[in-house]
Amino acid sequence: MERFKEIERSIIKKYRKEIWCKFTKAIRDYRLINDQDKIMVCISGGKDSFLMAKCFQEIKRHGKVNFDAHYVVMNPGYTKKHLNEIKENAKILNIPIEIFNSDIFASVEVIGHKSPCYMCARMRRGHLYNKAKELGCNKIALGHHFDDVIETNLLSMFYGSEIKTMLPKLHSEHFIGLELIRPMYLIKEQDIISWAKYNDLKFLNCACKMTIENNVDEEKSKRKEIKGLINKLRKINPYIDYNIFKSMENINLNQILGYHKDNEKYYFLDDYDKED
Repeated sequence: MERFKEIERSIIKKYRKEIWCKFTKAIRDYRLINDQDKIMVCISGGKDSFLMAKCFQEIKRHGKVNFDAHYVVMNPGYTKKHLNEIKENAKILNIPIEIFNSDIFASVEVIGHKSPCYMCARMRRGHLYNKAKELGCNKIALGHHFDDVIETNLLSMFYGSEIKTMLPKLHSEHFIGLELIRPMYLIKEQDIISWAKYNDLKFLNCACKMTIENNVDEEKSKRKEIKGLINKLRKINPYIDYNIFKSMENINLNQILGYHKDNEKYYFLDDYDKED
């Protein structure tokens, strides 16, 4: 059996419960894919996005929804070595990628922003939306997983003073008709790592020149800090990550101080003394 077929089989068989069922559940529960969708599947070079691409191939092959998928890699200025690693993994996994170039790394370096990772992420999103429009796609798929979601929840609370989450899908504010979807939403990072090790696959972590050249210490990043905190809490309560995740859909509006939606704000005293 060819290697890519063995890798595909591992998704459906060995990791059926941990990966495949959670991928299809997210698509079903959050209504991420519809008939006639044209989806641009974004591959960064890491384990998450490459696994997502393989899952898209499987659901297109075995699923009931008729959609088209374009597998796209944006090159923001990778070194030749890193770009070749991405191409080699795409070949191993039998994913027909299209690579398009941008100058994000160079632009961020010129700007000299104090948070290059933040600026890079914002600029990437704009380039991806433009590419999706060029391809005639109506949806963009990103590889954010379960752990990304719960880490974002805590980051928003601890450093943003607000309660909000990373949604499984959202409409673009600036590109009408484009929607961003996250089909890896329910898949845990530890299972993605296990899948990669089982298949002896090695993917890029961070291939950003800014991180290397400016000595940005990923170990000291806020997200890394939150990830470490959650890992410590798991030792106390093995259900802690699930509870953090579920809390975002179990908000009791009768017992919070306030909330806002669009331009409307509510404070609990607004109707505290009103009669029932």
